[in-house]
Amino acid sequence: MAANAPRELARRIADARDRFANDVDTWMATADPQGTPCQIPLSFLWDGAAFVIATPRSSPTARNLLANGSARLALGHTRDVVLVRGTAISLTAEEVETDLGDAFATKTEFDPRKLKTDYQYFRIHPRRVQAWREVNELAGRDLMRHGTWLG
Repeated sequence: MAANAPRELARRIADARDRFANDVDTWMATADPQGTPCQIPLSFLWDGAAFVIATPRSSPTARNLLANGSARLALGHTRDVVLVRGTAISLTAEEVETDLGDAFATKTEFDPRKLKTDYQYFRIHPRRVQAWREVNELAGRDLMRHGTWLG
């Protein structure tokens, strides 16, 4: 399959933001304090500044995020990927504002506030975002560094 011309930075940023707004699921990777990785699929809401996820408080993902606050997210597939490295801030179900909880439930079709299991919410603020489709886009894959969009 012949590669198309590489997208300009502005187009890649717009495409990444579109994925943030419209995708529902991501692969999320975390690691415990000893460096043991954990990767799971999770539904998310992009609130315009951060990814909002919810996971059982007793899960390895929640424990890892509470311990070190570091996460990696992967959206799309291998020939149109957006990778995000971010820092997490935890929120209990009681701390989640009603509007945010409702928006999360609507987007993901899942409302942890209604379950008996103790769920922990996290706002994951992107610090680095990369995107590429083919090898010809690898050179310009950085879209965000240190929490600031490039360009």
